Amino acid sequence: MGALDEGHSYLELANGVKRGGCVELSFEEEPEILDIEDAVRVLLRGLGEDIEREGIQKTPLRVAKALREGTRGYKQKVKDIVSGALFPEAGLESGVGHAGGVGGLVIVRDLDLFSYCESCLFPFQIKCHVGYVPSGQRVVGLSKLFRVADIFAKRLQDPRRLAYELCTALQHGIKATGVAVVLQCSHIHLPNFELAILDPNHEGWVKILVASGSGVFEDEKSDSWTDFLSLLRFRGINAEDIHSRGSNEKSWCPAHTFCMTEPANSVMLNAVASILFSLGEDPLRKELIETPARFVKWLMKFRNTNLDMKLNGFVRNSRDSLTSNGVDHIEDRICSELNLTLWSQCEHHLLPFHGVVHIGFYCSNGVNPVGRSLLQSIVHFYGFKLQVQERLTRQIAETVSSVLGEDVMVVVEANHTCMIARGIEKYGSNTATIGVLGRFSTDPAARAKFLQIIPSSCPA
Repeated sequence: MGALDEGHSYLELANGVKRGGCVELSFEEEPEILDIEDAVRVLLRGLGEDIEREGIQKTPLRVAKALREGTRGYKQKVKDIVSGALFPEAGLESGVGHAGGVGGLVIVRDLDLFSYCESCLFPFQIKCHVGYVPSGQRVVGLSKLFRVADIFAKRLQDPRRLAYELCTALQHGIKATGVAVVLQCSHIHLPNFELAILDPNHEGWVKILVASGSGVFEDEKSDSWTDFLSLLRFRGINAEDIHSRGSNEKSWCPAHTFCMTEPANSVMLNAVASILFSLGEDPLRKELIETPARFVKWLMKFRNTNLDMKLNGFVRNSRDSLTSNGVDHIEDRICSELNLTLWSQCEHHLLPFHGVVHIGFYCSNGVNPVGRSLLQSIVHFYGFKLQVQERLTRQIAETVSSVLGEDVMVVVEANHTCMIARGIEKYGSNTATIGVLGRFSTDPAARAKFLQIIPSSCPA
């Protein structure tokens, strides 16, 4: 879909019937919403979930609303925003130099946006900087730059194409002497689940810096670019790090590293393709052909498997081993295991969240008697399911207490991708939940002592 191809208000089905028209429907009754809900139910069943379970009963509607909100740009047009937003402003028409906003550079920095990655359907964060050189003694209302940027962000996107589409649309829309766009994009860094134990040093985000220019900004070495980038120097932007649209580099999306050798569930693949169509996209567009397989590949890591008995046996054996060694956990010394890696999937919006888990407990010699690997396994076990953070915290605390004794405190710190999308758009927010059992639930001093152990800056 090109930068100026914005006519996606109607979708023509195979039978020739067009969606849209004059009939007023509530949001939840729109055919596209209903189709997405049906597709999400197929995905949930494919995960082995009970779609009538209270926690996920409304998940199909939540997902549909979030996706429609996050891709509303398909139904919006740049000309509707820019029209009437150009204002006359006198400036120098002759002589040397330029004054004010006419003939001189105008920059709007730090526009916070989000978009859905076309490779994996997860939202990614964008810090957008737009500059332009006006022409014809006309300037554009500054808020309109954000609104135009949001149109193209609210589509399934790739950072390089997003920068190009935004730059091209502004150039055509405001007839500027030149337009420059710089995007700082951050994508959740999906881990390699083929590894038995996730890398504890795994970075949470992958980032890319992209730019596009038109008019006087077409030459990347022009004085106009130098001026523009100089005014972004405090934003951590280095011109040498910028990726251009025409580069042959691989996609930045971590989902491209997924191994596709194992056969995918064809019913689930068709469900994801149906979602793409309902959003106004062509599932056969070359950039989207493998998207359903990548999304299903990730989602199936959280399928509802019957592993409870296996974990219970592992925990029971560990507890029996401790008992036979005569280890007494009821001591006054607080021990801890910090920054245990956590990855999970929000059951409300089918979006990932990740972070760290800190576990506090009492031990006699200051050494974890069961080892860090067992606690990490417990965290992974409860993480690799459709979850909510509050339940996850309780489950970890209860299971750890069965191994290390009843005096346990668990703190979970996580970043939720759903906080970026679905109209919330709270960039950089972090959620902490606490579970306390035994002595920690009645002793404020013990809780305070453990909380002081937790590092102020964690890998979440």
